[in-house]
Amino acid sequence: MNSKAKNFIPADGLLGLKQNFSTDAVSGFIVFLLALPLSLGIAKASDFPPIMGLITAIIGGLLVSLISGSRLTIKGPAAGLIVIVAGSVAEFGNGDAILGWKLALGAMFIAALIQVLFGLLKLGRFVDFFPISAIRGMLAAIGIIIIAKQIPVLLNNNPALVVGKSPLELLANIPIFVLNANYKVTIIGFICLLIMLSWPHINNKYVKMFPVPLIVLFIAIPSGLLMDFAHLEPSYTLVKIGNLVDNINLNLSFEGVSQTRTFIKYVIMFALVGTIESLLTVKAIDLVDPFKRKSNANKDLIAIGVGNVFASLLGGLPMISEVARSSSNVNNGGKTRWANFFHGFFILAFLLLASPLLEMIPNTALAAMLITVGIKLAHPREFIQTYKIGKEQLLISLVTIFFTLYEDLLVGVAVGIVLNIIIHFINGAPISSLFHASIDLYFEKNNYYLKISKSAIFSNYLGIKNKLEAIPYGFIITIDLSKTKLVDHSVMENLEIFKHDYELNGGTIVIIGLENHIPLSNHPLASRKSS
Repeated sequence: MNSKAKNFIPADGLLGLKQNFSTDAVSGFIVFLLALPLSLGIAKASDFPPIMGLITAIIGGLLVSLISGSRLTIKGPAAGLIVIVAGSVAEFGNGDAILGWKLALGAMFIAALIQVLFGLLKLGRFVDFFPISAIRGMLAAIGIIIIAKQIPVLLNNNPALVVGKSPLELLANIPIFVLNANYKVTIIGFICLLIMLSWPHINNKYVKMFPVPLIVLFIAIPSGLLMDFAHLEPSYTLVKIGNLVDNINLNLSFEGVSQTRTFIKYVIMFALVGTIESLLTVKAIDLVDPFKRKSNANKDLIAIGVGNVFASLLGGLPMISEVARSSSNVNNGGKTRWANFFHGFFILAFLLLASPLLEMIPNTALAAMLITVGIKLAHPREFIQTYKIGKEQLLISLVTIFFTLYEDLLVGVAVGIVLNIIIHFINGAPISSLFHASIDLYFEKNNYYLKISKSAIFSNYLGIKNKLEAIPYGFIITIDLSKTKLVDHSVMENLEIFKHDYELNGGTIVIIGLENHIPLSNHPLASRKSS
């Protein structure tokens, strides 16, 4: 553990507010600049009223920050849920976006209660059940769908051209979207997209002090005023926000229960995908916390569920612990939960005092921001990295992507999991070890020894994790894998994460017994089967 973490751990609660007011306020303000346009864009892409993205961010900041189990994550609407939210609006509304929005809120409300239940039952650990390559495939598929949905917006196409089209149909219709583009508006979108894509490659530290979405708005809004977008036909060129007070109503409806199959499907998808993304973010941010604090994942899940209850009641989007804004919070010096609180406070203040400015934002600029998010999720380097880990891992990701695009996220991930299990059987994993790890844990000469036999794979890793997490910090733990027939990539990566965390707290992890295993690629975290 570094000396900074040893000498100073920021206080929590009101003492933390007093102690870290300036750093958390500054970080919260910077995150607000990032979250404001993204929340609008995510809501619009989800076929929710744009202001509802801001309402979710406000709830995530002002309420959820006070009860969350994570100190540095930022709560708000996420691009990763666009696919599910927009799909629910389309299926529930059957062409009526307002009706679809209100019925989708009913499914969100039930899903939120399930998230609270997940936390109360301490089911946060089940995030490790899902194979990593299927999760990568799911995220890449989400990225592709975001890009497909936002290309028509970038081109300022008539929304009627997009209604009812599946992701694959949207991709197939790109030539039609190009032919119907409004190039006067589109040129602004492409400039914004170029800025968003170029920004990570700028090395000037003074330039990088400004959040790139803010730079995009500084260009897009004056350009829209100069070209008089406000009086340009058609009328969908600029964002429509409305008044906050007028939009604060009990918007949800449970009439969607009559569409039983659709209702159950979206309750499961809201609860499952939102939970997975939140828990993955909490895990990722814990790894970069400069003070090496450990979040309470189950408490955080309860807080997310409570936040989603209020968001669904008021018409907002589902919220998660969002990774991009959370990473920005860490990078800008946020120290406690109050950075998240301030981010919500600044959004509320801006919405109350300066909402007319929001209606000067061209939709094409928001599309540029979301396309950049999609490109990050589905970047070619992600596929190259997966291929390096193993050809079978790339196959799992690609199959997950295909079935997600062809059907939906739930089917995509399920098919990815089934394919992964089939590959495990082909590589020698015994059926008896599919969900149960054979573990022998004992204590000898002041050291712990954990011997695993049969197989160590994603579907039985929870048993392994429970044994490891029961061991106190400060010991030497030897993990012996010599008797396993297969150790998969998910377990290799999760053991590496556990090793990193345990050793930061003063212990030592030694992994032995893989000398006679054959790796499926040259990657250090590749799956390995016994020779």
